[in-house]
Amino acid sequence: MRFINMEIEGCFIIEIEKKTDVRGFFARTWDKEIFKGHNLNGNLSQCSISFNNKKGTIRGMHFQSHPYGETKLVRCTRGSIFDVIIDLRANSKTFKKWISVGLSEENYRTVYIPEGMAHGFQTLENNTEVFYQMTQFYMPKFARGIRWNDPQFGITWPTKSPILSEKDSKYPDFNERDL
Repeated sequence: MRFINMEIEGCFIIEIEKKTDVRGFFARTWDKEIFKGHNLNGNLSQCSISFNNKKGTIRGMHFQSHPYGETKLVRCTRGSIFDVIIDLRANSKTFKKWISVGLSEENYRTVYIPEGMAHGFQTLENNTEVFYQMTQFYMPKFARGIRWNDPQFGITWPTKSPILSEKDSKYPDFNERDL
């Protein structure tokens, strides 16, 4: 596995290293000891799948507040997504900065999102599936979100008229009190 630093400290793109032969290839996508060697949280508690019927669907921007903040590993296993991370760590030099990465079934990339980030994505194809691994169990009372088009962040989404859940469309503008 190759770990590529992103513009927000603690965020990484993880690329596989294929071992190819006549059958195809084999690659490791996660290894607790390798994560530990990179000082990354590899204590996974839960895995989930998000299936999205339509291109242009946005899920996000989601996070869990303290003391149930979560680290996520996110990979697109079918189709492709525009994946977005917002730094919500008030003491960070990149506080309120957002970054994006393209994840797809073809590039096999995984993004490592440390605790203290909001996360979301927009599908770039119909019938897109996203696989999540998380270090924290889902705690509904601590689940938070930021509206996808909050002007404080100015995220440049590929599609300006997305498909949204009612919940995601009603998140308020960001307020530091919600952290």
